[in-house]
Formats: sequence, C-alpha cells, structure tokens
Amino acid sequence: MSAAPVRVAMWSGPRNISTAMMRAWENRGDCAVSDEPLYAHYLDHTGLDHPARDEVIADGDTDWRRVVDALLGPAPGGAAVWYQKHMTHHLLPHMDHDWIAGLRNVLLIRDPRQVVASYVKSRATVTAADIGLPQQVALYDELAARGAAPPVIDAGDFLHAPEAHLRALCDWLGIAFTPRMLSWPKGPRASDGIWAPHWYAQVWDSTGFATPLERDDELAGVAAQVAGECRGHYERLHALRLHVDAAPR
Repeated sequence: MSAAPVRVAMWSGPRNISTAMMRAWENRGDCAVSDEPLYAHYLDHTGLDHPARDEVIADGDTDWRRVVDALLGPAPGGAAVWYQKHMTHHLLPHMDHDWIAGLRNVLLIRDPRQVVASYVKSRATVTAADIGLPQQVALYDELAARGAAPPVIDAGDFLHAPEAHLRALCDWLGIAFTPRMLSWPKGPRASDGIWAPHWYAQVWDSTGFATPLERDDELAGVAAQVAGECRGHYERLHALRLHVDAAPR
C-alpha cells in the first residue's frame, strides 16, 4: 500500500496570493492540487450571488461532508503531496471542524486594505466575513487549542522572499523543496476552478510570484470600514507570522 499523502491545507481569504501558491505547489511534479473544494457548498448554502454561481454549484459537490471525506482520502493520481487551497469563509457555522485536524494546516494572510481594495474591483459590496480574517483568527485559536497552532504566512513578507518561505514550509512539512516551485508555465490549468475566468486573469498571465509593490490603497465608505474592522485580526496574526532567513541557499 502507498503511504498517505502529505495533505497541505492553505487557509486564505480572497484576493490573496493563494492561486499563485497553488501554481507553485502543482509545479513540484509530485503534488496534486484542489481549488476551493468547499466553494459549491458555500454558494449553495448561503445563496450568495458570486460570478458563475450556477456553474460553480453544478460543477462542484454541495454536500460538505462528502467533500471532507474525499479530502481525507487518497490523493488524486496517488500523488505524494496534496495541496488543498481553502478559503476560511467557506467554513460556515453549521460545519464541524474535527476533520481539519487530519490536514497540515497553514494560514495565508494579507493586509486587509489591500484585500478589500482588490475585492471591491470585482464585487459591489464587501463585509468583514467576506474576506475571511475573522475566520482565520478563529481557526488559528481552534487549532492552537488542540496543540497544533498552524504556521502563518504573510503575503507581503512572502513576496519579498518566496524561496525562503517555501523552503521553511517544506521543512516544516518534512518534504523536499524544489526550485520548480518558483516558476510555472503561463495559462490556465485543468485544476483551476470553473470560476477561474472571472478571477484568475493575472495568474494566467504569470510565470512566477510577482515582485511586491509599495502601495497605499485609497478606501472610502464601507470598504474603509471593513478594512478597519479587520485590522486588529490581521495585526494579531501578523505578529505570529513565520520569520525566515531570506538569504539564498
């Protein structure tokens, strides 16, 4: 019998570098990826009107328990590593979390001003729950209480030193780092969610992690209020973030 896969669950909010991260892991050569497997259940249960809502629901599985069973089962294609890209806001209140302990969990955070500024370019409204930071704090506390506090990766830090962060993460997982994680071919992938045409244009045009840009996002009204509501959550997790030696190896 083959060994159980290393199941990497990356818990992010929207408009982060989670899709680029998925590209990096898929390009390893030994890694299967799953793109937001709980999204269909989230849309079906909440009734929210997201781009391609009907297509997402029709293409996915709306039974979260069945999705979870699959996520804890054999990896697609028998891969040794299984990268699961998750959104924390997809963890709805009626869902139990016991299954999460069966994954190697990581939190991926981003400054809420940047998240909200990007989010409102594609959505007319935004709430704190939409961008996932309150849920990330709750998940961190829940896992920490179990004695399994997850590593926290800040997207801004990561983009200044992707190799160092990926090496540290691979070390933590007990798997080998490969330079293949630092670049990938342009274009869509069969593993992309059916919603990709609405959200992934920038990733489709990429061949690696983008150079970080200094930015001062201008927010007003509800957008500024939501970013402010999430600031404390972000700062708490930011203080717990992974620190790496950025010197090349």
